[in-house]
Amino acid sequence: MTGNPAHPARPLIGITTYREQTRFGAWNSSADVLHATYARSVEAAGGVAVLLPPQNLGAVEVMARLDALILTGGADVDPARYGAAPHPRTQSPRHDRDAWEWSLLDAAEAAGRPVLGICRGLQLMAVRGGGTLEQHLPDVVGHSEHAPAPGAFGWTPIRTEAASLVRRLIGEETQVNCAHHQSVALHPGFEVSARAADGTIEAIEDPDRPFWLAVQWHPEYGDDYGLFRGLVAAAAGGSAASSAR
Repeated sequence: MTGNPAHPARPLIGITTYREQTRFGAWNSSADVLHATYARSVEAAGGVAVLLPPQNLGAVEVMARLDALILTGGADVDPARYGAAPHPRTQSPRHDRDAWEWSLLDAAEAAGRPVLGICRGLQLMAVRGGGTLEQHLPDVVGHSEHAPAPGAFGWTPIRTEAASLVRRLIGEETQVNCAHHQSVALHPGFEVSARAADGTIEAIEDPDRPFWLAVQWHPEYGDDYGLFRGLVAAAAGGSAASSAR
């Protein structure tokens, strides 16, 4: 980035969006939408939010102009991408998002951009690395506290791993809001950096990259912007740890 040294440019943070049938004003149409909490969290952390709707081409060009990437929550990743048959509770795949966000990750990796995955974003990052998912978490942990009802968050205590980036950004223990019925099972290339009390993987990070981090919860709905500040600091060319609490 360039800018006046006295007023350095704010990093441009790309955020992937949903594509949904949406009613707004007099219209009921397919629209590219995203919860405003994502952009507000980026702004609060000192970045500029740039929304990235699903597209067929352009990931390389987009990442050449952006300083970091956030992969947002949403529908389940297509099980075919990790060689599995769909579970009866797995949602219909969104092939446009899977392909676009996969391409964005390829481009971000090639360009050396920091990445923060959130919920579905964590799962896509793990699958792209050769991992697999538990397609219906209640089958594994015996409860639905991670996603108690449609449109409702569960509250889950987590503990972060010592010396991990996520610990430096949010602390050793905290309670997080989550809404996921799937979870990561295998995660080649990533280290687990946080777990819930029931053992569910809640954060992973790539130890070979300065900021390639993903969390299973929804930090954009909280009031602790540590993860976003870390991403913005890394996007600005600084140390994510410098933004830690």
